[in-house]
Amino acid sequence: MMPWRRHRKTEPGVPGRALADAWQVISLLLDYPDERLVALVPVLRESASALPPGVGDPIREVLDHVERTDLTSLQADYVDTFDVTRRCALHMTYFLHGDTRKRGVALVQFKQAYRAAGVELDDEDAELPDHLCVLLEFGATCDADTAWKLLNDHRVGIELLYTALTGKQSPWLPAVRALRATLPQLQGDDEQALARLIAQGPPQEDVGIDTAPYAQDPALDEHLAGAPRPAPPSTETHLGSTIPVGAPR
Repeated sequence: MMPWRRHRKTEPGVPGRALADAWQVISLLLDYPDERLVALVPVLRESASALPPGVGDPIREVLDHVERTDLTSLQADYVDTFDVTRRCALHMTYFLHGDTRKRGVALVQFKQAYRAAGVELDDEDAELPDHLCVLLEFGATCDADTAWKLLNDHRVGIELLYTALTGKQSPWLPAVRALRATLPQLQGDDEQALARLIAQGPPQEDVGIDTAPYAQDPALDEHLAGAPRPAPPSTETHLGSTIPVGAPR
């Protein structure tokens, strides 16, 4: 079992509706920028103003950058940051599993978690289920508890993303800083795991791997089995976003 999974039982530092608002705004800011994002800036500012300073202030930094930057330049910078630079990947399973077969099993686990909450993703969706924007949108609109567990399963990956964006002095860094403010801080074994991943990078393919032992996450399965299946959620939210976020580009 991964050592950082103990964070599953840690309570969020941002309460209830504020946590959902924070995750949804961060999801929109980390998604590919388009005219819709530009149009939503006033609404996102209003949402940020109601959040704790540690979350709302960095969100406003990103919104300031969106407002003062030409959209074409913003899009080019986004692609160069997240689509070209692999260490800035927004796909959470990449950091722990690289491009190994274990990652395929982890993606299936994400889909199973979404399905248990009434959200069905198919192969035609814009993003893979482990994309950070999809996960945050899922947590904001459908099942915050399951999203909390998935985010903390991949907490070290979020730290790696933060470290990579810091090195690039990226304008999207404050969005990840805001996300970190909603999650537990790394301690002990987590910091050691982070140091190993920084030094070694994502794992390489293991030839002949038996994926069966990795097919299920017992703690997540226990959570899903014990929770009543909710009614399928509405795709419309108070910020006007839907699942899945993103668009083919």
